[in-house]
Amino acid sequence: MMQTRITKLFNIQYPIVQAGMIWTSGWKLAAAAAKAGALGLIGAGSMHPDNLRHHIQSAKQALAGTKGVFGVNVPLLYPQISEIMGIIMDEGVRVVFTSAGSPAAWTKPLQAAGCKVVHVTASTKFACKARDAGCDAVVAEGFEAGGHNGREETTTLVLIPLVVEAVGEDIPVIAAGGIGTGSQMAAALALGAEGVQVGSRFAATQEASCHPAFKTRIVAAQEGDTVLALKKTVPVRLLRNEFQQAVLAAEARGANNEELNTLLGKGRAKRGMFEGDLIEGELEIGQVAAAIHDIPTADTVVHRLMTDCQATLMRLVKWTV
Repeated sequence: MMQTRITKLFNIQYPIVQAGMIWTSGWKLAAAAAKAGALGLIGAGSMHPDNLRHHIQSAKQALAGTKGVFGVNVPLLYPQISEIMGIIMDEGVRVVFTSAGSPAAWTKPLQAAGCKVVHVTASTKFACKARDAGCDAVVAEGFEAGGHNGREETTTLVLIPLVVEAVGEDIPVIAAGGIGTGSQMAAALALGAEGVQVGSRFAATQEASCHPAFKTRIVAAQEGDTVLALKKTVPVRLLRNEFQQAVLAAEARGANNEELNTLLGKGRAKRGMFEGDLIEGELEIGQVAAAIHDIPTADTVVHRLMTDCQATLMRLVKWTV
């Protein structure tokens, strides 16, 4: 067991958050991560309201009689945000991670309903806004992360200590972006974070809801196989494929937002990650994919992270004077 303000905040065994990823983080993954001692998150960004309710109820049933804790990740730009938040509060979800919008809108109502609220940011500016909005913690996500990313392109190594210094002792910081091993987790803790959010490593697990072909493609990824694209609209890190190459070509010739949105179309992420179209689909994953070489259970991932982290910290102790 490793106690930090994050483990105490969520009443979890380890300071590890399984990220809420679209088309990937369904109830099976969230429940498996929670049973292993991490915080499991359902990714609401790809779910209609009724589907989200199903995933919440399924996670609650799977975790009944256990100490496992799960929550929901919600992009605040969600078109049905009021209905989504209503379902979350109605179902008694106790942890909500918000992103892609102002935390001031929903933090207080969620907390009044008994939720712990965490906001995901990519800069010190928005980390401070999350603190000022009353969030219980903040996720500082570096440029290495998969999926939607910050425009500043600040790396995790640089971002974490900046955010830790900016928010001070007011709220704890969770590090994200490029974290898939225990040694990377130890590095994040050394930078001042009190927990880590891990996405890509959990995407390539048996319980992840994404397509098996996408999981296999993650395992096959090499260094440099991901690129940050769509910087003119909503920056997103993608695996290289024909769709990603078409996006880069369009950006290179100066395509405007309308042209890029037309190219993106509807359902492109579902097509790639959920349906397994590795050629024309949108394949969101982080740079750490190059270090992922298998598709284990979520339980195995959590325990690998903790074992490696503890071993790394013990090894560093030998260097102290």
